[in-house]
Amino acid sequence: MKFTIITHVPHVLENKQYYAYGPYVNEMNLWLKHVDEVIVCAPVSSTLRNPIDCAYEQENLSLVTLQDFDIKSLSGIVKTMLKIPQNMLHIYRAMKRADHIHLRCPGNMGLLGCIVQILFPKKPKTAKYAGNWDPNSKQPFSYKLQKWILSNTFLTRNMKVLVYGEWAGQTANIYPFFTATYSEADKQPIIEKNLGGKIKCLFVGTLSEGKRPLYAAEMVASLLQSGYDVTLDYYGEGDQKIILENYSTAHNLERQIRLHGNQPKAIIEHAYREAHFLILPSKSEGWPKVIAEAMFWGCLPVATSVSCVPFMLNHGNGGILLTLSLKRDKARLQNYLSNPALYRQQVLSASEWSRKYTTDFFEQEIKVLLRP
Repeated sequence: MKFTIITHVPHVLENKQYYAYGPYVNEMNLWLKHVDEVIVCAPVSSTLRNPIDCAYEQENLSLVTLQDFDIKSLSGIVKTMLKIPQNMLHIYRAMKRADHIHLRCPGNMGLLGCIVQILFPKKPKTAKYAGNWDPNSKQPFSYKLQKWILSNTFLTRNMKVLVYGEWAGQTANIYPFFTATYSEADKQPIIEKNLGGKIKCLFVGTLSEGKRPLYAAEMVASLLQSGYDVTLDYYGEGDQKIILENYSTAHNLERQIRLHGNQPKAIIEHAYREAHFLILPSKSEGWPKVIAEAMFWGCLPVATSVSCVPFMLNHGNGGILLTLSLKRDKARLQNYLSNPALYRQQVLSASEWSRKYTTDFFEQEIKVLLRP
């Protein structure tokens, strides 16, 4: 099978191998085990690869370079008008060669792929919509356009669209799906954590305004003011890092709030196993892998009610759904700190749920999706 991928993820060529964002490549490697040849249509970056990047494991892979674009400025709009026709021609040619077309959405290249795939109604296709599929969420017009095209069974034929969560009123080609990090072999007993001593909290992810990392620090600072012995460890990089450093310094919290930057998978896993809570106050998510990973290792998530997060947290019975009212959210956390039996019960419930979604199960589902 010749498998064509359309993605906005930047790729880097190093030592005759293509590298890209680690979580994306790790997932795609599970798909690519079951195909003979791969054509990747994606932008190529001239920068050095990021430590979080990974290499494809499929050797029979070729890359079609797409020109990245944006419409944030007048010059950007002009350049975009020149780049789009060339990109669409490259995508068309790659799709024409494919036995199976796979779109990664939402994104600029995903939008072009959504349009071009209309010309191939008979070819089997899949689309992974890795963003928030909630029909009522506020999203950019380009995201809404991609969702509309993908849901339109007249324009989009012979395609299975994989989305996070279960939503009412969807067309027949929309399939609830998931993402996995750990295998059956990774399962180990959950460490029982004492709530009577130091309480360890985590934030794992990009330190961007959309993830609201500062809110996690404010929650921990509020708990410290109430006499709790609590720490917060950040794993990730982003433009909010300086804001967090300034907040920590201004409130004399350098010992309680620690920023570790991007770290290898093994260090993050150890942090999950040791921590009591993962705090993720995001504005928007798709399937937040860090929540599923934390649950897998017995770290209870504290997250905003966006996208499929309520489904993942069993509507508050497998973690805490944030209201973004510091007073109310702090009270909910305190309820767990004063009730170890409730905390333990929800940790085990959350872990049991997360451990259903292993890479083994994921790979079996992929095989079904790739059947002719």
